[in-house]
Amino acid sequence: MTDNQKIQIIKLRAAGDGYSKIAQKLGISLNTIKSFCRRNDLVVGVEISDTKVTKEITRCENCGQEIRQIAKQKRKRFCCDKCRNAWWNNHLGQVKRKTVYHFTCPQCGKEFHIYGDKRRKYCSHDCYIAARFKGGVSHE
Repeated sequence: MTDNQKIQIIKLRAAGDGYSKIAQKLGISLNTIKSFCRRNDLVVGVEISDTKVTKEITRCENCGQEIRQIAKQKRKRFCCDKCRNAWWNNHLGQVKRKTVYHFTCPQCGKEFHIYGDKRRKYCSHDCYIAARFKGGVSHE
């Protein structure tokens, strides 16, 4: 859902439209409309305060498109998931990897470091296959 659609939902809800009517007008799923309205306490016919949509505008860190920030929500850095994924894939060095585990492979004896999976035993698929199907440990 785009920021423009969110603003439209807020306006339509304040004008007295129901969930299904808003969903039909905007072409968005009924459940998405319900979730957004409930999450933001949007009641039929009640004018929204200026605290919902702030005047603060930031830019997407990937494409530079304008992003309208919404009060009481986490600040958005990216305009969409596509931009977020593209930016993180191009800036892997800035990812804070907190869970790096250090192991010794029981098949080849080599030390290796792995991110995120503390259950891993082998340094490679080849070592796993050798241990699993060729019968045992051989430190080369």
